[in-house]
Formats: sequence, structure tokens, C-alpha cells
Amino acid sequence: MKQLFLMVNNGSVKLIETPVPTVKDNYVLVETLYSVVSAGTERGLTSFGGKNLIQKALERPDQVKKVLEKMSTDGVVTTIEGAFTRLNEPMPMGYSAVGKVVECGRGVTEVEIGDLVAMAGQAYHSEVNRVNKNLIARIPNELTDYRQGSLCALGGIALQGIHQAHVVSGETVAVIGLGLLGHVTARILGAYGCDVIGYDIKDKSMSGTRLKAFVFSNDENAADITKSLTKGRGVDKVIITAAANSNEPMDLAAAIARDRAIICMIGVTNMEIDRRPYYEKELTFTIARSYGPGRYDANYEEKGIDYPIGHVRFTEGRNLEEFIRLIAEKRADFADLITHEIDFEKADIAYEMITTNKNSERYIGILLKYPANEAKWENVIYNNKAKTTIDKKQVSVGLIGAGNFAKNTLLPIMKDTGFYHFKALATTGGVGAAQAKDVFPFEYVTNDYTKLLQDLEIDLVVISTQHNSHANFVLKALEAGKSVYCEKPLCLTIEELDKIEATYRASKGELFCGMNRRHAPLIHQIKKNLSTDKIPAVYDYIGNAGFLPEDHWTQDEKVGGGRIIGEACHFVDVIQYLDGSDLLSLNVIFAQNDAYPKKDNCLITLRFKSGAIGNIIYTSMGSKKYPKEQLRVFSNGVVCEMDNYIKMNQYGSVKKSKTKLRQDKGIKNEYEKIYKVMKGEAKNTAIEDAFVNHRMLIEGIGIYCLNVQHNGLDVIKP
Repeated sequence: MKQLFLMVNNGSVKLIETPVPTVKDNYVLVETLYSVVSAGTERGLTSFGGKNLIQKALERPDQVKKVLEKMSTDGVVTTIEGAFTRLNEPMPMGYSAVGKVVECGRGVTEVEIGDLVAMAGQAYHSEVNRVNKNLIARIPNELTDYRQGSLCALGGIALQGIHQAHVVSGETVAVIGLGLLGHVTARILGAYGCDVIGYDIKDKSMSGTRLKAFVFSNDENAADITKSLTKGRGVDKVIITAAANSNEPMDLAAAIARDRAIICMIGVTNMEIDRRPYYEKELTFTIARSYGPGRYDANYEEKGIDYPIGHVRFTEGRNLEEFIRLIAEKRADFADLITHEIDFEKADIAYEMITTNKNSERYIGILLKYPANEAKWENVIYNNKAKTTIDKKQVSVGLIGAGNFAKNTLLPIMKDTGFYHFKALATTGGVGAAQAKDVFPFEYVTNDYTKLLQDLEIDLVVISTQHNSHANFVLKALEAGKSVYCEKPLCLTIEELDKIEATYRASKGELFCGMNRRHAPLIHQIKKNLSTDKIPAVYDYIGNAGFLPEDHWTQDEKVGGGRIIGEACHFVDVIQYLDGSDLLSLNVIFAQNDAYPKKDNCLITLRFKSGAIGNIIYTSMGSKKYPKEQLRVFSNGVVCEMDNYIKMNQYGSVKKSKTKLRQDKGIKNEYEKIYKVMKGEAKNTAIEDAFVNHRMLIEGIGIYCLNVQHNGLDVIKP
């Protein structure tokens, strides 16, 4: 199938061919028929992409601040490289469409195969979309002009603004900004029995939008005209739908509003509130969060957990339903707002129209139309530009998963070594596959990972998916006789670990776990300087991990396993490597803090056969301006202090310091070591430490084990 992406580095749009996504629980696959091009949101993104770096920085000072903060902790070169990597990544476009259901996942009961549905949020400009059941609304048979359903996201935004403004039937409502969103909002208000006054800098009124009056928003008499239309009172409610870089819509809203009116923003403008009119009239200002309750909530949008209607009448999904109801019952009609239908293959024409518009063509709603194309159902997409002849000196790689780490770190560094040939990529979703395929030269991309296991030319299967899927992929790949590199952790349970160990022992392939920090140059320097594998030491590792919300997938113990097995395993592995002797015991104590209810604040204590001991502090309570990782090693009258893999101080008879411009956590060295093992030039010893590390951490954390309550703390006995 083909999907439309914005090239953020230059503002151009590009159709990328990618395998159709596979269905998941609580999701549906939808064959797209029409999708709407947003003249506001998408024009802004395209315009931003077309600007140079200085212009981008001036427009997004908040992002510049984050970059500067990251430079102070991670190093200048590392931060700049990361920023450019993100700029080179294609961005999926689109958010509102209509199509036909072709497959339903488990848990989907509201629609069936063949139903027409409106879809929002996860509805990209793509021939096929995978959308959560909470983000679709079935289109009834009586709605024959189903094209209007493609405007559903705009309808949801408008309805959420109306709900937030507490609009009552019979009120006079001002709509500032008569673009597509403004007209949709005005027509819904009309359907609810409200008088609507429209405002814009140009007369964009349409006969189908039955306004009480139109007023030029830049008319200095706009407030007086409004009073004359409202018996001298002013409007009851104001909904700002404009997309502007000025504060004029906010000033106008305050001027035309009556005493104690409500102003709701659903567009994008400056929001510098002048206290005087807001104080004198006791105005209320509010912002609608996109399509409604559920937006940005992973439980709602990804897990499909709906809010009880008794508590939340109009959720994100129920706003879409309401929009479709208004059309189906002919209470509102939006057909004339669709001024252009452009073939999907010619999407660049639509984007030229909403940006430069060289022909000065008048438009309101622009739809991309998707013609029939049987080729879109192919589950393997070949790259004609890829190098198909494999250098015998290289290791042929098949990658499963294309998340942020794979795209922004794993693949660029693997490519940089020159040791790996990118043979194939397997993912379940079209977006990640397309982004990776466009930047990295895979020979083919597929939505069926078993094809990688059957490919005789693939030497190494690389796994970079969500943590709960790691064990299955590792086992299947080892059973297929492949060598495997799995991003940490290998698994989440002792049962899975037992199976992996047994399968690995019986397999012809090698097994590697992504514990890269042991390969970092500064860690090697500490081991060399202090001879920690010969002289007992005391280790102190601080992981200032930073706050993650409760609904982040890594916090879900069933999916991510929690942050300790997901990240603190790195820190245990570093100390294991430095000490070099058997890890005898590992104990975990979790903090009890109502403000931080998840298990991401803990102390981990280690004891080794050498007599060495270690302490790990893992916390989400710290400042982002403080280094993320610090290690102190005390041994034989010397102290080595490593700061975030950039700087090291050694205190002995004299102080020695070493600072790098580029943060180096050992990832490239790790991939070079994997290559040497694959070529028989080195032994794979790190995996044995990983087995011990995982076993003790899983038991210590007690994800699927019993916790022993002691003095109000979770004390885990290994």
C-alpha cells in the first residue's frame, strides 16, 4: 500500500510504499475511500518543514530549549546528531477519513467487515489504516453521501468546543475564523438551534452556512456591530476556530462577548489575555482538547477502554457518532464544503493549493480520493534501489520492529559500522515500516516476521519490539537456526527465561542481548585503570531516569515489564562486567510515595563472589538538568567517577579528567563485538551475565512473584 509522508527537512510530501498493517486486538483495518486535507494543521506542518534551521528554531523556541538542556547532559555532538536524525524522519500526514472495514480484531463488536466508518486520529493519508475501535463511527445506510464522514475529526473538534463552551440552544454564538473548521462549527451550532455570527478577515460566508450575520473581524467597529445584532448585549459564547499567528482573535473575542460569557479556543492563535475586559466582564476562557475526552489517553486510544457514558456523555468516539448522526438525520449538511476531490496519487497538488496556491484557487474542503488498487494488499514490498548482492564479509540482518530506538539509534549505528547488510524488515504497522524503509536500504519490508525466519540469506535476526513480545521472537528465531540480537530485556518472566536458556543451549545460533553500556569506552577505561576484576571494589550507580506517565507502555507490567527490568538491567550489567566475578545476590527495595506510585524508584544492592558490593539508585524523581547516569567506583585508594558517558574524573594521588564531545554508551562497540562473534573472531560471554542479570532482577522485582511486605516496603528475597 502507499502512504503519504511529510519530509520535515524540506517541507515536501512523498508517497512511500509499505506493507499493509496487520490487525490487533480492539482495532479494525479500514480500506480508505476519502481523507481530508487540513488547511490549518497540515499547512502549518508543511510550512514549518519548508523553513531553514534558523527559521525552525525561531518558530519553536521550546524545542530549542530542550536541545540546549540535552547538550548540557548528553554532549554537543550527540544532541546535534539526534536532532538531525529526527528531522530526516518522514512524518505521517492525515487525521480524518472515511472507509470500509476489511478486518476486525478481537474485542471489536460495534462494526463488521464491509461497514462504512468515519475514523479520526489514527486515520492517515494511507490506502489502508489500522484504527482503534474507539476512534471510529459506523456510517448508517441512509447516509448516501458518505464522503462527508471524512470530515469527522473536524466535527469532533467542533463538538468538543461546543461542549466546553456549554452552549445552550437559542444562544447567540460567535465563530471567529470561517475556514473549514469554522463552517463545520457554525453548521453544527445551527443544527442545535443557535444563532451564529461569523467573523473573518475575508468574507468567506457560504449560503449553506446559515449565519445570522457576517462581520469582518478586522473592522474597528466589529464590537459595535455585534452589539447591534444582540440587543446591545454581546454574544453569549465565542468559539475561536481561526489559525493565526496574532492575538487579534483573542482581543476580538473579549470585545464582542457579553457579561460572563464563555470563550473557547479550538483553533490555533496567540493567547495573550488582556486582563481588563476579562475582569470587567468576568469572562471564562477555555481550550478544547482536540476531539474530546479520551484524546491522548493510551487506555482509550490504544487499549480500547471506553469511559462509562454515565460519567462522560461525549467522548472522542461519541463525538464522532454525534457528527455522523447530524448528517444522517439531515440536521446538518456539509457536502458543499467539499470543494475539491484530488486523486491520492496526486496529493502534491492538494498541498501546493494549501501552501503557495500559485493559481489563487478558492478552496474550503479538499479530499484525497483513493481509487481501487489490488496491489495495496501485498504483504511484501521490495526495494528496487536496495543493494541485493550481499558482501560475504557482512552479516545479513533481518529486523523485527521499527520503533524510535530502531530508527534513530540501532539502524544508523549498524549502518555506520559497515559490517551489516540490511536484508529485511518486519513490522505490524505501516508507519514505522515506511519510515525505516525510506531511510535505510532494506531489500524488502513485510508485515509477516516468519518470512525473515525462512529467509536463508539472513544470518542475524534483530528484535526491537515492545518487551512482552521479545521472548516469543527470540525463541522462534533460535528454533529456526538464526543468531539473535534482542534489545533488552530478553523476556519478562522466569518461565520465558528458562525456555530461552534451554533453546539457546540447543541452538546453532548465537544470542545477544542489548546491554551496550559494558562496551562503552569510559567503562573499559575504569576496568583497565582499577583492575576491578582483580581487586575488590565498591560500586555506586545513579540512574536519574526522569518521570514517565503511568500510561506509558513501559510502565505497564504486562507490556513493558516496568522500568527496572526495562532499563536498570543496564546498570546491573555494567557492574557485572567491571567486577567479573559471579553475582551472588540482588535485592530490591522500592520507595513508597503516593506522588510516584509506579515501581520506578528503588534501591538495588548487589553482592559478588569477589567480595565486591554494588548499589544502584534508580529514580524518576530527579531533574532533567541533572545527568541521567553516574557511576562511582571505589577501589585500592582510587575513585573513578563517570558522568553520563561523556566525562570521567579519576581521583588518586592526583586528579585526572577526560571529557568527550560525543556521548558514547558503547552501542557501536557492541555491534562490532557482535560482528566478531558472528565471524568466529571472539567469544560470546556477555549472554551468560545477561541470563543471571535477568533471573535475579525478575525475581527481585517480583513482577510475577510474591512480594514480601516488611516495614511498609517491598523487600524481595532472591
